[in-house]
Amino acid sequence: MMVSLISLMPMLILCLAAYLIGSIPFGLVLTKIFIKEDIRKIGSGNIGATNVLRTGKKTLAAITLLLDSGKAAIASQLYFWFSFSIASAGDIIPFKTEEALLLSSCAILGHCFPIWLKFKGGKGVATALGALLAAVPYAGLAACAAWLITAKVTKISSLSALAAVAIAPIVTLIIYGIYPAVICALITLLVWIRHKDNIKRIIKGEEPKIGAKKKVEKSVEPVSDT
Repeated sequence: MMVSLISLMPMLILCLAAYLIGSIPFGLVLTKIFIKEDIRKIGSGNIGATNVLRTGKKTLAAITLLLDSGKAAIASQLYFWFSFSIASAGDIIPFKTEEALLLSSCAILGHCFPIWLKFKGGKGVATALGALLAAVPYAGLAACAAWLITAKVTKISSLSALAAVAIAPIVTLIIYGIYPAVICALITLLVWIRHKDNIKRIIKGEEPKIGAKKKVEKSVEPVSDT
């Protein structure tokens, strides 16, 4: 038991590091710095790129999207970097998909439930996309394609996000195997749970469409966000 615990410690430490990386609220930090506003008091109150876009700052929203995606991508590499750091010179270190997805999942949890913000974070779409592209790239590309197609047909951002993460476990199962697919399925479940209010509005036909004008107010209102 002691040996097993000792062997698990590095992975547990890496999982904690991945969570802390994921919990960096880039949307909040960037809006505080560049527009002197608290993004949590604008639009939906979400800290993600979609809500940052509601400030009218497209560049800031794009940067938020890239940084939120990058959190999971960096987290996915932690195990590889750790293995490389303790390997003998000249050793070839294989990339392990399961470990990469597990650490990415911790980053997604950090984004959705950041300790710094009393566990009230984003909905995980951008971070999940970064995780998929870094750990299971074919599934990540399929998710991007699903988002684009659904957005083109329905003009609903949240529905596009739900479709994107829904297809990822299927592609992962076909290409990468059962264990990575299970982790992807858990990521999908988390993102869907975080979008429960959006799903209710989609069913009622009340979900705002892409391009629809929304009044930006400094108070939380029930609008779509991903």
